[in-house]
Amino acid sequence: MAVDATQQPTLANYKEGEKWVWKYKGVTTKGEVRADGKDTKEITSKNGELFMVTASETIPLAEIVKPVKSNTSRYNWPLQAGKKWTFEEHWTSEDGTKGSTIQDAEIVSFKPEKVEAGTFMAYTIEYKGKISNSRGYSAATEDIHVYAPELKTFIKLTQKQDDYFYTEELIKYSK
Repeated sequence: MAVDATQQPTLANYKEGEKWVWKYKGVTTKGEVRADGKDTKEITSKNGELFMVTASETIPLAEIVKPVKSNTSRYNWPLQAGKKWTFEEHWTSEDGTKGSTIQDAEIVSFKPEKVEAGTFMAYTIEYKGKISNSRGYSAATEDIHVYAPELKTFIKLTQKQDDYFYTEELIKYSK
C-alpha cells in the first residue's frame, strides 16, 4: 500500500485504552549504562475528554494533537519520503541549563519495519547536526526515528552523541 503523505494525527485518531510500551537503553562507548528501562504511554478518558498518561504527567490529548505550524519541528507534517527540513529546538532542562538542538532532517524511506511489537509501515527519518548547552557542552548528533503512522508515534529511535549511544524500541502496542 503506497502512501503519498501522512498528515499529523488528530484527536479522532486516538481511542481510550490505547497503550504503547518502549524499552530503552543508553550506553557510553566505555560501557557505562546511563539509561535502562521502560517507558509507557496510555490514552485514558475523564468526563469524556481524552488524556495521554506518561510516567510523570497526564496531558490533555487536545494539547498533543494541536496542529504544528513550525517548519523546524521534529516532525514536519505532512510526512513524505524524500522530504528534507531543518529541525530546531531550544530547551531548558530541569536543572535550568539552556540548550539547543539543530539538525538537518530527511525522510529516507517508507517501508515495513519490524520491532518487538510487530511489523508496521514506517518512515525512517535521519537527523544529523549538533546539540549544545549553556554549560559549554557541544556534541555532534545523529538520530534516526522510525515513525509508524498507524500507531501515531515512533516505533524505534537511535541517538548518537559523541561517546553516547541511546536506543528505544516499541515492545508492545494495544488498542
